[in-house]
This record gives sequence, C-alpha cells and structure tokens, in this order.
Amino acid sequence: MRILVTGATGQVGRRFVPRLVQWAAGDTVRVLVRDEARGVPFARLGAEVSVGELREPADVRKAVAGVDAVVNVAAAFRGVPDEEAWAVNRDAALDLGRAAREAGAERFVQVSTTLVYGAGHGRPAVEDDEPLPGSSMWGAYPASKREAETGLLALHREGGLDVRVGRLAYVYGEGDPHLAQSMRWASGWAAHQRLHLVHHADVALGLLRLLRSAEASGRAYNIADDAPVTAVELHWLTGTELPPAMASRPLADPWEGIASTTRIRDELSFRPLHPSVWTARDAGAL
Repeated sequence: MRILVTGATGQVGRRFVPRLVQWAAGDTVRVLVRDEARGVPFARLGAEVSVGELREPADVRKAVAGVDAVVNVAAAFRGVPDEEAWAVNRDAALDLGRAAREAGAERFVQVSTTLVYGAGHGRPAVEDDEPLPGSSMWGAYPASKREAETGLLALHREGGLDVRVGRLAYVYGEGDPHLAQSMRWASGWAAHQRLHLVHHADVALGLLRLLRSAEASGRAYNIADDAPVTAVELHWLTGTELPPAMASRPLADPWEGIASTTRIRDELSFRPLHPSVWTARDAGAL
C-alpha cells in the first residue's frame, strides 16, 4: 500500500508520519510538503516526498498518483482568516478527495475535530449527533471541518472512495505547545469545566486503526482519552495561578466539549496509550 499524508509538517503530522513509517511495514508513505527542505526529515525516515501546494490542483494530482490511501491531516487552525480556514479545511479537502478517487485510491482518512459538535448536548457527544452552533469555541475552523466531512462522506456514498473520519479531541504531548495554549480559554472557565484531550501517540494509534480497519468504512470516530481534565487541573499542569473568581463561575452544560469514545473502543478496539494527561505526565510524555 502507498499512503499519502498531507499536513506532514504541522503539529499532528510531524508526529504522526514517523510512527506511520515505523508501523507501515511493507508499505510506502508519501508526504506532500510545500518545499524540498521541509521534506528532508521525512525522506531520511524513508518516506517519499512530493513537493507542492495542497490548493494547487496540478500538485495534488501529482501527489495522489499511484497511491492506495490518503490521510488528510492538513488544516488551518484558529487565528487564520476565515476565508483561509474554509479554503484549506473544506475546499482543499474536497478537491483532494475527488483527486484521490480519480487516481484510483481506495481509502481516504479525513482528520477532523470534536469541535464539530458545537454546544453541549447534555451528555458526551456521539458520532451521529448533529452540530449545535453556539459554543464559545464555534467558528470557521469546526464549521469548515464539518462541511468537509459532509462532502467527503457524500463521495463515499457515490462510490469509489472509502472515506473514514477521525474527530480528534484537544491534542497535546511531546513538546506540543497546545497544552499551554489552552490557558487562553481555561483561565476564563468555571473551575469544573472540562477539556477532552488526546495525546499525539494516541492520535497516531487511532488514525492507524481507521486506516487499516475494514469496519471503519463510511464512519466517523471520536479519538480521545478516557479522562477529560478540569480547568483547575489545566492550571496545575501548566503551573498557572488559579483565578480567584473561578470557583464561582457558572457552567451551563458540564458535558460541553466531551465526546464519547464508545464507538472506536467497541468497533476498532482502540485503547489509549495515555488514558489521561496525568499518566502522560508521569511517563514524561508531555
């Protein structure tokens, strides 16, 4: 199997690709990067390097030529203009899916986010829930990701492209500054508001399950750990002083931002290597 990975130089991709190369015995990993210099570390690992832009159709056609599967990790996150988020997260993803289908690729793993659920559902969000806009975290990033999912799953139903969607919780670990960046929001939360996390090692494990499993065809899966952390714990983990008013802040729905992992556990036998951020801390994996 020849597997194309986009977004290889991002926080998730740069940690996922080395693991995929290691685990893909007998397979070939190809990465799409903007320039040759960015591809050097991956070439040293044994990956093929395709140089080009995700938003350039000719570059995409070259990258998907001869591949059997695609893992679309590329994303435009918070802080970018809305038009860029829509262009990368939705438009480029759909163009990539169409190009992959035309090239004869059999599987397409779309990396998405649990933020697509929007406001809380009064319980852990499950994969068949419709989005509820209104969360303070809602915006172009999750909305564009949700529309990409919808379009790609339509390609699946039309035939010819086996699409699987992995919705990631808040990713952290292995030097990723994401955990410290969570304080942008957690400092204004109620003390008992929680953030659902997933370690980079478990992102890779979950995506590999989606890539390999026959049962994952046409389905979405939440990829997260077993123990969401409170705003108080985030302050402790990052060494940040607790705001005096935190304990008195109200919380409308204690389940907002929490996703069920029952489906991926039951169907794909996923078990996180780091079931909580505390076990990752104890293992020196933050």
